[in-house]
Amino acid sequence: MNKEEARGRIGKLKNLINYHRYLYHALDREEISQPALDSLKKELFDLEQNYPEFITPDSPTQRVAGKALTKFDKVKHSKSMLSFNDAFSQGDMEDWLERNSKLLEKSEIAGIGYFCEPKLDGLAIELIYEDGIFRTGSTRGDGIFGENVTQNLKTIESVPLKLREMEDVLKDLEKEGLKEIAKNIKENGPKGVAVRGEAVITKKTFELVNKEQTKRSISPFANPRNLAAGSLRQLDTKITAQRKLDVIAYGLISDFSQKTHQEEHKILAALGFKTNNKFSKYCEDLTEVFDFHQFWQKNRDKLPYEIDGIVVTVNNNKIFEKLGVVGKAPRAAIAYKFPLKEATSMVLDILIQVGRTGALTPVACLKPVKIGGVTISRATLHNEDEIKRLGLKIGDTIVVGRAGDVIPDVISVLPELRTGKEKEFHLPKRCPACGTKLVKKEGEVVWRCPNRKCFAQLRRYFYHFVSKGAFNIVGLGHKIIDRLIDANLISDPADLFKLEAGDILSLERFAEKSAENLIKAVQSKKQITLLRFIYALGIRNVGEETAKDLSENFQTLEKLKTAALEELQKIEGIGPIVAKSIFDWLSLKKNLEFLKKMEKVGIEIILEKKVDYKPLEGKTFVLTGVLETITRQEAKEKIRSLGGEVSGSVSKKTDFVVVGKEPGSKFKIAKELGLKIINEQKFLELI
Repeated sequence: MNKEEARGRIGKLKNLINYHRYLYHALDREEISQPALDSLKKELFDLEQNYPEFITPDSPTQRVAGKALTKFDKVKHSKSMLSFNDAFSQGDMEDWLERNSKLLEKSEIAGIGYFCEPKLDGLAIELIYEDGIFRTGSTRGDGIFGENVTQNLKTIESVPLKLREMEDVLKDLEKEGLKEIAKNIKENGPKGVAVRGEAVITKKTFELVNKEQTKRSISPFANPRNLAAGSLRQLDTKITAQRKLDVIAYGLISDFSQKTHQEEHKILAALGFKTNNKFSKYCEDLTEVFDFHQFWQKNRDKLPYEIDGIVVTVNNNKIFEKLGVVGKAPRAAIAYKFPLKEATSMVLDILIQVGRTGALTPVACLKPVKIGGVTISRATLHNEDEIKRLGLKIGDTIVVGRAGDVIPDVISVLPELRTGKEKEFHLPKRCPACGTKLVKKEGEVVWRCPNRKCFAQLRRYFYHFVSKGAFNIVGLGHKIIDRLIDANLISDPADLFKLEAGDILSLERFAEKSAENLIKAVQSKKQITLLRFIYALGIRNVGEETAKDLSENFQTLEKLKTAALEELQKIEGIGPIVAKSIFDWLSLKKNLEFLKKMEKVGIEIILEKKVDYKPLEGKTFVLTGVLETITRQEAKEKIRSLGGEVSGSVSKKTDFVVVGKEPGSKFKIAKELGLKIINEQKFLELI
């Protein structure tokens, strides 16, 4: 990107971010998610760091939030309420330290330490006390003026209407070893106290409120932050009281001769404020900061409220003040965010992927971006109709999301950032792999390559055949399969079981031991259940659940092979389209010959182990997110072995939704429907 392109991009980013921030802060509305907005802000910040001559006073990096709502009186803050710049990686944090180090003496850099605390996902507020009595409470607003929400804040139990008795405050400070501060307060008294904190709502309360919204046919709140903001801005204080908000203090503006940010937290607790002290930590260096960040990333579910990262603050107050402010963010503090579930990126190209059944899937090639801690450079576009619905062009800036182990997905397009150089995408008329003319059946949205000998389909078929739900051949990855096909060592999956170690040794970078291990891995999978075998065949429209229904109904492969179309249609859960797809596959001579070949190479279909004890019979499970102690495939098999059913979608008929790390949209739907949601530990206890 040259200088002029950077100038143009910065201008478009500023306009787009200001628009979305106005929607959120002034109108309590969202059109894109907060993670996507954070991603845009980070791009703008990085561009401005590279081209500081383009930083202007109206840039979103130079402001705090939106305008104060007109329905509340304005309150001027005792001191500007600043916001934090964001970091999303260890590299970002190291860059932050490097920028600060340039402004400090060597002795200051050597002794620098950090106070780290969970970054609450709520609404920033200020509380003012005069002679120990709560007088005024306000939102952040634009950082200079906020909204006067004193009456609403008075309904929140964790906001002290009166500071603790002086005797108790002094006693607690002395216990914490803050004798000098205790002496200062005793002599001068806390006549005026200004405190900063966050209004939050617990996850449990959030779910209850949304359940009530759904019952009353009112749209549920998007996230706890929205609910907290909306509740605090109610003109009717009764509504605020019903929402059971919490306020957690994290900043002390008053001067009690405190030398560190850690001391401020101890003073806040002594004065009677709810703090996050037990969840916070002093860290000597960035290595300890990274460990703290990683700990809360793994354990964030254990907190009663949502957090989206940690706040890292230079602990020494003198150094903090010396580092000053850049724009309207302190240099000495930064929000070290958790990996985003959504981010913005740019579509560099659109490629076509040919699947095992000939289906063509457009795939967006992206400018690499980190989502959920993983660098993403590809995202599915599903089909031609989806591209038209999104209005997507090559070169567009898009919002891309990733939840759990789900393939990254393009969520929306940001046309406001177009330069005019974007290109329309047109699906090819012929298969990009074999050149065969594409077809699309009436009523379908997918274009397909009808050539059954198309080598792109063959590769995908092999990938499916060895996958976890099928033959589960560990060590036989995509790259090895590609090399075996390219060397003409295999033409169909049955050939895998005829391979010898010597065949594989002919391939580059294969040593004798690794060749022997691969052959052992393949040969160890010659026994397989009927369910897995049917699924491995890759019959169109036949997933794991249909394979399960077929294996339970026919018991043996021979019975399935001779099944009439009418028999297949009678099976519950198998409609006419799926039944015809199975019948047509079993009617083709080449497929029957393949089944005979599988038998000849020694594939033995074994009976499922019958379990008389079926405590999950009649129960339907949905899995979402990443499971840590058991694979998703193992979880499915365990549920089925105990009589339960596994579904790929959430409905009112779902009995349990098992939620792992980074759950997807199924989790949100389950909450809206009020379904039984259990974590991995509860699931393991259940099975």
